[in-house]
Amino acid sequence: MPNAAAKAFPVSWDQFHRDCRAMAWRLADKAKFEAIVCITRGGLVPAAIVARELGLRLIETVCVASYHDYKSQGQLKVLKDISPAIRAIGDGLGKGVLVIDDLTDTGATARVVREMLPNAHFATVYAKPAGVPLIDTFVTEVSQDTWIYFPWDLELKYSEPIAKGVSG
Repeated sequence: MPNAAAKAFPVSWDQFHRDCRAMAWRLADKAKFEAIVCITRGGLVPAAIVARELGLRLIETVCVASYHDYKSQGQLKVLKDISPAIRAIGDGLGKGVLVIDDLTDTGATARVVREMLPNAHFATVYAKPAGVPLIDTFVTEVSQDTWIYFPWDLELKYSEPIAKGVSG
């Protein structure tokens, strides 16, 4: 959860699906990808959509934990590394591999994964300015002080009007 000064950017399932398909359109002409590595957990849903759209069946995960309390990024911890079979694709440094995540915020997670696969193509659905330099393709850029509420984090309920001074 963001601090009170943060801007809220709620994303519905429909919007997220449209944005993931838009990302697939952008990626379709970039390269011949042999595999997807999704950064969990946020990269799971966009990876499934992009894999379907691009006809990719080889999907791997790299599990990196950074948001331990849903409030702020903490120390990064690699919980599951990328398999040797995926690392061996192309030049052994990620060429031919598409890395997908839902968001790049500070770029810290992307930096860790890019060290593993420096020649991979990195794509996120959303990007904040601090993370943009580490990403090759993204759909929507939001300000650094924006908190994105993903559809899997939301439930339907009443929302106070913005005029009442409540963000979100």
